[in-house]
Amino acid sequence: MTTVEGIVLKERSVGEQDKFIDILTGESGVIEVSVKGARKINGKSGSSTQLLAYSRFCIDKRGKYLYLNSAEPIHIFYGLRDSLSKISLASYFAEIMRFCIKPEAQNGDIMRLLLNTLHYLENGQRDEKLLKSVFELRLMSEIGYMPDVVACRGCGVYEPAELYFCMESGGFYCADCFDNESSDNYMKIKLPVLSAVRHIVLADFSRLFNFRVSEEVQQKLSALTEMYALTHLERSFGTLDFYKTII
Repeated sequence: MTTVEGIVLKERSVGEQDKFIDILTGESGVIEVSVKGARKINGKSGSSTQLLAYSRFCIDKRGKYLYLNSAEPIHIFYGLRDSLSKISLASYFAEIMRFCIKPEAQNGDIMRLLLNTLHYLENGQRDEKLLKSVFELRLMSEIGYMPDVVACRGCGVYEPAELYFCMESGGFYCADCFDNESSDNYMKIKLPVLSAVRHIVLADFSRLFNFRVSEEVQQKLSALTEMYALTHLERSFGTLDFYKTII
C-alpha cells in the first residue's frame, strides 16, 4: 500500500456503485484509481474522491491496476461551487492537466501551480482572467513550451514599444525587424503585455500571482496565453468552450 497526496481531476462512474478517478500527484503524474462502492461512501471519505478534492489517498496496487483503500480530505474547494464561472474555469484547468500530464511524470511545481490557482480562484483574491492567463502560460512553460521572451530575435532589443509575438516558436520581433509577410502566426502586442508574459514565465512561485495589469493589457494577455496553449497542445477543450459562453 502506498500513500499519495493529489487532486481529483475527473470522476467516471462504472456500473451502479463503482467509479474511476484520475488524480494529479506530484510524484507520479496523473494516476487512475478504482474506487469500489463509491456511491455507498459518505462523509469525509466520499468528499475526498469528488472532482477537485485535494486529498491524501491510500492506494493498493494489484497487478497493473490501482485501487483506493481509504482517503482523507486535505481541502475540498467547496467555494468553487458558489459560482458557475469559477467551477467551469476550474474544470478547464482539470481537463487541460489531464491532457498534459502523463503517468510517472514527476513535477511538484505543476501540482503547486494548480493548487495555488484554485486557492485564489476559490477565495476571489485574483481576477479570473488573470488566473486563467497565469495558469495557461506557466503550465506551458513547466511542460517544455517556455516562450523565448528575453529579446527581439532580430536586433536583440529588450524593451520594444511594440512587438510581434510568434505563437509557434514563442519568440518575438520588434516592429522594426518584423517581416509583415509572416503575420499569420504572430500577435501584435505592446511592452506592458510582454512584461506580464515575462513575469508569468520567469517569476518564482512565491511571486507568481503578485502582479496586476490594466483591463486593456489583460484583454490582450488573455488572447495571447489561450492561443499559445491551444497552438502547442494542438486541440480544443470542451470545458474552455463552455466557460467562454458564460463570461
